[in-house]
Amino acid sequence: MQGEGPSIGRRCAFVRLGGCNLSCRWCDTPYTWDWTGVGDSGVAYDPRSELHAMPYPEIRDRLAAYNVPLIVISGGEPLNQQTRLYPLVQELHGSGHKIEIETNGTIIPEPDLADLVRFNVSPKLRHSGDPESKRIVARALEVLATLPGAAFKFVCRTLADLDEVGALVERYGIGSVWVMPQGRNRGELEQTLAVLSDATISRGWNLTTRLHIMVWGDRRGV
Repeated sequence: MQGEGPSIGRRCAFVRLGGCNLSCRWCDTPYTWDWTGVGDSGVAYDPRSELHAMPYPEIRDRLAAYNVPLIVISGGEPLNQQTRLYPLVQELHGSGHKIEIETNGTIIPEPDLADLVRFNVSPKLRHSGDPESKRIVARALEVLATLPGAAFKFVCRTLADLDEVGALVERYGIGSVWVMPQGRNRGELEQTLAVLSDATISRGWNLTTRLHIMVWGDRRGV
């Protein structure tokens, strides 16, 4: 089930890729990239245990077996591997699947790939811990903002974060804005959502929770 953003609640299957060009301290999937323990948990994950190379026809067949209309490709940062992703995406699109790619907005997608998918773009704010020069890539955001159907999802904690989002929206001409509370459990999500909800709606933006956390908690594989 897609737990976030404009497709929240829709049945789907996930492809989760390893490796990321950012290092958000609060990342909810540190096992895809944090090999040194820089995240808030301090846990260093073993890539030999977490990452498994697979030929794309095997991935395609496993996804088809789920018999769901939507495929979500996430990470890590999927656009680090977009050349290798293209044959998989092309075949899934040809079989009638809708495809979403979750990206942090720092990499420009290849036009051929962009024609086949919808992007959920999640630019990172100051509280991620990465410097702005690393997490905000102007040309990538400008390109992504022009793509049909692209949705921009911002992880926020405080009202001040909304001001930071507003500055990015204005600077890069971002249209579809979704604000999502940071949180790894139901209590954190509910508390932060209560802080952000009225101010988000008053700005004319969309609001999303993390439905998978609300239903299943902070578990992998759901």
